[in-house]
Amino acid sequence: MFPFKRAVAALAISLSAVSSFALTAQEKGLEISQQIKQRDRGWVDNSADMLMVLKNQQGQSSIREVKIKTLEQLNDGDKSLTNFNMPKDVKGTSFLSYSHPVKSDDQWLYLPALKRIKRISSSNKSGPFMGSEFAFEDISSFEVPKYSYTYLKDELLNGQDTFVVEQDPVDKNSGYTRRVVWVDKAEYRIQKIDFYDRKNMLLKTLTYTNYQQYLNQYWRADTMSMVNHQNGKSTELQWSNYAFKVGLKESDFKKNALKRTR
Repeated sequence: MFPFKRAVAALAISLSAVSSFALTAQEKGLEISQQIKQRDRGWVDNSADMLMVLKNQQGQSSIREVKIKTLEQLNDGDKSLTNFNMPKDVKGTSFLSYSHPVKSDDQWLYLPALKRIKRISSSNKSGPFMGSEFAFEDISSFEVPKYSYTYLKDELLNGQDTFVVEQDPVDKNSGYTRRVVWVDKAEYRIQKIDFYDRKNMLLKTLTYTNYQQYLNQYWRADTMSMVNHQNGKSTELQWSNYAFKVGLKESDFKKNALKRTR
C-alpha cells in the first residue's frame, strides 16, 4: 500500500507542477499571435497586383486595379505604397502607410485631382479606405503590441482545426472594441476575423481563402473578402503576381513616391 500511496502522492505533485506552468488565456492568446508574426518574418519586401471589387446592397459591383509594394521593417511596422491604376476616376491616387507597433500609424493619401498629399489623421483611422469596407486601420500591417489578447477556444472552421483568439486594440482611436480571430493550427494563418464596433456589435467579417506559399515559407491568401453586416456592402480583394525580394528600398517609400504612379 505504501508504494502505491507514494506513487499517488508523486503524481499529485507532478500534476500540480504542470498546472503551475499552464498558460493563462491571456498568455496563450499572446503566444498564438506572436507565432503568427514570427512565422512571417524575413521576406524583406514584396510587390503584388490586386483587384478591389466593391459591391453595394443591391449586389452591383465596381472594380479597381491596384499595385501594392511593401517593405518589411524588423524593428518597426512595415511600410506600404498602394497605387490605383484603374478606373479613370481613381487613376493616380496613391496611399502610403508606415505601420508602427505602439504609436499611431503614419498614413498619407495623394489625390491627383487636388494635386496634393493629405495626411490621414489618427482620429480618422476608422474611416473607409477609398470607399471600401476596409478601414484605414485594416490596411496597416499586423503588429503584436497593437492589441491585448485572450485565447477563447479551439474550433473546427471549414474542416480546419483553429485557435480562436480575441484581440482588443490598445489604440483609443481604433474603430473597434475587439476583433475575434480564427487561426489555423497547421500553419498559424489567419482564416477569419470578426470586427466589433464601438458599441460592441458585430460590424464586419473578413475571410481569407486560397492561401499560396512563397519562398517555401510565406503564406498569402489569394482572396480576402470583407462583409459589412450593418450596411450590406462588401469588398473583395483578389491578389495576384506576388513577387518577393525584388530590391525595394527606403527611398521607394518616401512621400514624394506618392506622385509616381508607375
